[in-house]
Amino acid sequence: MSDAASGHMAGRLEDHRFLTGAGCYTADINDPRQLHMAVVRSSHGHAEITSISFAEASAMPGVAGIHVEADIYADDLGPMPCIATFPAVMALVVPPRPALARGRVRHVGDPVAIVIAETPEAATAAAEMVEIGYRSLPAVVGTAAALESGAPQIWDEAPGNLAFRAEKGDRDATVSAFEKAAYTVELDIVNNRVMAAPVEPRAGIGRFDPETGVLELMATVQGVHGIRRQLAYDIFRVPEEQIKVVAPDVGGGFGLKNFLYPEWILLLWAARRHCRPIKWVAERSEDHAAAVHGRDIVTKARLALDANGRFLALQAELAANMGAYLSAAGPNAATNASGTAMGGIYDIPLIYTQSVGVFTNQSPIDAYRGAGKPEANFIIERLIDVAARRCGFDPVELRLLNAIDRYPHVTAQGMILDSGRFRRNIEDAVRHCDRAGFEERREASRRAGKLRGLGFGCFIETSRGVPREGAEVRFTPAGRVELRVGTESNGQGHETTYIQIASRRLGLPEGMFDYIQADTSEVRDGHGHGGARSMHMGGGTMVLALDEVIEKARRVAATLLQTGPDAIVHMDGLFTIPGSGRAVTLLDVAAVVRNADVAPDLVETGLDTYTRRENVPFTFPNGCHVAEVEVDPDTGSVEILRYIIVDDYGTLINPQLTEGQVQGGIAQGIGQALAELVAYENGSGQLLSGTFMDYTVLRAGHLPGFETHLESVPTTVNALGVKGSGQAGAIGAPQTVINAVLDALTPLGIDHIQMPAGPQTIWQAIHAAQSEQNRIPGR
Repeated sequence: MSDAASGHMAGRLEDHRFLTGAGCYTADINDPRQLHMAVVRSSHGHAEITSISFAEASAMPGVAGIHVEADIYADDLGPMPCIATFPAVMALVVPPRPALARGRVRHVGDPVAIVIAETPEAATAAAEMVEIGYRSLPAVVGTAAALESGAPQIWDEAPGNLAFRAEKGDRDATVSAFEKAAYTVELDIVNNRVMAAPVEPRAGIGRFDPETGVLELMATVQGVHGIRRQLAYDIFRVPEEQIKVVAPDVGGGFGLKNFLYPEWILLLWAARRHCRPIKWVAERSEDHAAAVHGRDIVTKARLALDANGRFLALQAELAANMGAYLSAAGPNAATNASGTAMGGIYDIPLIYTQSVGVFTNQSPIDAYRGAGKPEANFIIERLIDVAARRCGFDPVELRLLNAIDRYPHVTAQGMILDSGRFRRNIEDAVRHCDRAGFEERREASRRAGKLRGLGFGCFIETSRGVPREGAEVRFTPAGRVELRVGTESNGQGHETTYIQIASRRLGLPEGMFDYIQADTSEVRDGHGHGGARSMHMGGGTMVLALDEVIEKARRVAATLLQTGPDAIVHMDGLFTIPGSGRAVTLLDVAAVVRNADVAPDLVETGLDTYTRRENVPFTFPNGCHVAEVEVDPDTGSVEILRYIIVDDYGTLINPQLTEGQVQGGIAQGIGQALAELVAYENGSGQLLSGTFMDYTVLRAGHLPGFETHLESVPTTVNALGVKGSGQAGAIGAPQTVINAVLDALTPLGIDHIQMPAGPQTIWQAIHAAQSEQNRIPGR
């Protein structure tokens, strides 16, 4: 039974330590022997390194060493890998990416040297004294500019700055459908470059044990096992056992902390070189310039409709800005991930997509909350609103007409949808937003000199991430139960939800459980955070392990109660023979097994159980959002008056945590729609949004109160029936808000605008539309 059904609303177990200052983050941890690292970074967008001089810096007090690329790679370290795989019509080009720039810098913030010193202040002071000679080269930012003939070439290995070319779907059939269509609409769509901006910047501590040869990285990461594999096999070329990766508390990530960074390599190399722990904590400006960014995909999209408004075909040409290097999973957003959600919640018989990856002189791109799914949903939702206005349809009725409503459903790009409430979400959203009374509210705004709009946006998420996961349950001699799961929390509340699940499944008090994560020496394997996968993959796998524990214990209980296992019933931590009055507790069974009194087949492991799932299907969170906005035509400013959420996440383990996840994602999605933009200067490649003075993150006062309606259609592909909620808000919000803004601007003849739709952008669109109307004879 879900919390929604049971009425149980458990608070977060983590909150007490976080709110009382007892959280333990990487920056809080210190070793008495530690040294500190500062990174010397490029101030150029594109340049050759002509000289590096650090004699004066080396002589400064407290400096233990200054190292450049030649020092690092004298130890035969490998280049940083790109692990993305997808069917391609032009093979993926992966230029070598060293941890320190080799001969040339390719974006502002590119690391060039490191300073190791006794204190962070000494390291920073010395880093400022390192003198680097550069010969500036032309820089190119933005996909269109990088693809132009004669654009500066960033890599010899990638002529024309192309990193890859991929396609999916039946091109000829799609073209034919467009030729036969009664209506077609086409849009150029920009998914703007944004940054995750977690509360906690990146930080790490590298350690080396000279006796064992083990390198240990403690860092703000979200996937310890994947990072360990890359460090071991690709970088240091040692067995996995010689690398340990652990993450303490992590203060937000949103994808940014999933990946291998140059700093993780440099910390370990320096720890081994100096035989002392090395600590590094990023300045906020370093993360703005050198951590991965998200989105940055421009698309030419087309939708074909028949005379009644039925969708016939969708075509999308995506150009994805990869930045100067390929981050570990960077190409996935424009290929694998977007393909899973292309077409959204609609029954579209034919979908054909082409995608190219493009190198530019910007920081690398990788997964950011949703990674490809926000872009795909935005494409179809914008096309629908434009089709409705240009072809004479009602935007809500057009959605209802084409929404998938029979399951299982196989999409044009091969996804098998097992469940959903796509049409019902729309119908409920219409009812909750009082659409019938909107025109009266619009007129009231007009009289006040404002423009009011009502926008709808649907979404589908393809939740899973890596399709395999492990979970382990251990009973300790102290009588506690440990849950060791390969997924990782960075604020979502996993300690609460996993313990809730285990407590109910085993019938033991929540206070008896310990949750262990994000440590390669404590958790056998795992695929961390990403893809809204934790409850589906980690929780679903843990339930299988818990059920196996119960079955093991049932056999022992049967022996203790002198009956067959089939006669035993387990409920609330008690094994009983119904009607007999005879019973034994799960903890009694665990103690008996631990003492090897019975069940010789369980002597080695006791009730301890490790379970692993492979090739797990996707789940499909889905919803319909509504935004009602007012636009001030004199300033272009937007006020969101109402925001309504009607979402289906399957079974709800903890509705409060689900709602929090959804609303946090919506806040980021609204930020992308209205405010956020990582901006670079054309020609120089200079970062123009290097601080929060220049990069707008919305505050609570910018956001409306959220009206949340969480519905439940459980999935059948995991034991919990959960679908995943971590990314959904960021997937649904951008199109909802942009559609609302454009509904407000429709009386002016404006039906398309690019994100971020800030006041200047909106004011310019209004001014241009009014100027155009004034030029038309008779106006």
